[in-house]
Amino acid sequence: RRQPLRQLALESCTSASAMASTPPVARKVLHELAEHGDVRLDSYYWLRDDSRSDPAVLAHLRAENDYTAALMSDVKHIEDEIFAEIRGRIKEDDTDVPLRRGQYYYYERTLTGKEYVQHCRRLVPTDGHITVFDAMPVGLDAPDEHIVLDENVKAEGHDYYSIGAFKVSPSGRLVAYGEDTNGDEAYTLYVIDAESGEYVGQPLKGVTSDIEWAGDDYLVYITMDSLHRPDKVCLHKLGSDQSNDMCLYHEKDDIFSLGLQASESKQYLFVRSESKSTSFIFHLDISKQKKQLEVLTPRLYGIDTAASHRGNHFYIKRRSEDFYNSELVACPSNNVAEATVLLPHRESVKIQDFQLFENHIAVYERENGLPKITVYGLPASGEALGKLQGGREIDFVDPAYAVEPEESQFHSSIIRFRYSSMKTPPSVFDYDMDSGVSVLKKINTVLGGFDSSNYVSERKWAAASDGTQIPISIIYRKDLVQLDGSDPMLLSGFGSYEICIDPSFSGSIFSLVDRGFVHAIAHVRGGGEMGRKWYEDGKLLKKKNTFTDFIACAEHLMKSKYCSKEKLCISGKSAGGLLMGAVLNMRPDLFKAAIVGVPFVDALTTMLDPTIPLTTAEWEEWGDPREEEYYYYMKSYSPVDNVSADLYVFSPTFSKLEFHSM
Repeated sequence: RRQPLRQLALESCTSASAMASTPPVARKVLHELAEHGDVRLDSYYWLRDDSRSDPAVLAHLRAENDYTAALMSDVKHIEDEIFAEIRGRIKEDDTDVPLRRGQYYYYERTLTGKEYVQHCRRLVPTDGHITVFDAMPVGLDAPDEHIVLDENVKAEGHDYYSIGAFKVSPSGRLVAYGEDTNGDEAYTLYVIDAESGEYVGQPLKGVTSDIEWAGDDYLVYITMDSLHRPDKVCLHKLGSDQSNDMCLYHEKDDIFSLGLQASESKQYLFVRSESKSTSFIFHLDISKQKKQLEVLTPRLYGIDTAASHRGNHFYIKRRSEDFYNSELVACPSNNVAEATVLLPHRESVKIQDFQLFENHIAVYERENGLPKITVYGLPASGEALGKLQGGREIDFVDPAYAVEPEESQFHSSIIRFRYSSMKTPPSVFDYDMDSGVSVLKKINTVLGGFDSSNYVSERKWAAASDGTQIPISIIYRKDLVQLDGSDPMLLSGFGSYEICIDPSFSGSIFSLVDRGFVHAIAHVRGGGEMGRKWYEDGKLLKKKNTFTDFIACAEHLMKSKYCSKEKLCISGKSAGGLLMGAVLNMRPDLFKAAIVGVPFVDALTTMLDPTIPLTTAEWEEWGDPREEEYYYYMKSYSPVDNVSADLYVFSPTFSKLEFHSM
């Protein structure tokens, strides 16, 4: 979902009321941090303010904002021009692809000048089977449109507004939605009549965006503890008070968090408790009068599972130390201990996800760093299952791209997915798993004269210091670059949490590319692009591979004449901000500028403090520095702990600096 335009504008603005002529200098207050007999001195620890209300901290941030505004005032017209370009590419009056669900088509609409969406539906005029050519009727003879929920109306009077969930009941009569009006992602859950919009029952407070219907009379939802960790799953009967809701499960281990999803068959709900290395699953049979959780997969360290349901079988994706790229198995719903392997583990192919249908299964995999979808036919429900064979792989045209599943209908042969590349706008396809026919349902309109044929998308490989080949995705405008080393470049990276930073479409990047920039993404270790081992080789005591991979990519791009160090800019956010800080410390000579967004740069101090939200869960990613080995390894790369004044000149031209946040 796109961010509200006003919010985008506010994030790029700074206060210019006091045009400071010299950079503000934070006062130094000596603070000792001791661990394992080692003492670190942090003169700026006082800038940590968990309440966000310390007058001295706020005054310093305002001074930095004022200085930034003064420093950037002579290019303010360029900032305004670029912002207008970015906004000008967005088609504000737009409708997404309708999804046929039951007796209705459901879709979202955005309106010119409005910041939020309308949730709409229309009756399906016939009961025919869904095909790739199915289209929602519009016009005078079509069934009337009904606006179920208008976020623009709900947002009135709020400085911040976000809908985190929008779930239609099985009958289509009711809608449950989660509303956040202060940005803390603790939602208030409302139930409304889908036709009249009238509220049903009392709202539920403090829930996450994970909510599901368990029939028309019950809702299952998740709440968080004081550290914002999803830790309880609860059952609510419509019309009752929240204080009477039943806690179905309480996860007390603070390195685990809960998630909730419904099976494609809509017969089961699955509650998943997961850490960075382990997950286990409970299931709830919606059809049973007594709503309770039953164990589907046990809690075993290092075993990670995800599940769905079809017919009389559960389908489970299972990862272990031996089967690190996962295998896909099925087990009878009345005997979960009996498993049949559908897709075995393969060293070169990682099973990412799967979607079940009445007669098919679609498997989302990664091979050679790229996503792919393979569809298989399944025997009739009740018949014996065996190893999947005769799969059909869906073809994609770009050398590097992104593809993601969209909601599809279980009782059909049509899979819907979203595709894009660095030069191809987001496109929704319907694919017939029986015939192999694929139909483009919509490609997002990009205004401002965008023409994809003006651009070149490439995929290259850089050799890391240990010989590992690192994929790089690249885009440039073919009539503006020289490829002789003189072109400016923006190189981005992330490399953590097994997250895949696939080369998807970004409308905003063309304000650089159309000015002659080359844009590249370094798919470094620590991400999940090349499989599970790719992730494991960039975490814990191998984290430095993430940083040296990024440096190797930068050096390869320079050697290949895509850029030079005089014109190489780099960018990363959150854990990608840690990457930026680390490579700037390691090779300050290599980069001209860095965009460091909400950076995790005080890694060691943060990981030593379990009172910070989510710190304990992060120990499986970075290591627990209360252990001496992890302490000294983390200290060797933690950006704040490795700043050296003689390496580079630091200019505080940021709207915010937060050293003690993740």
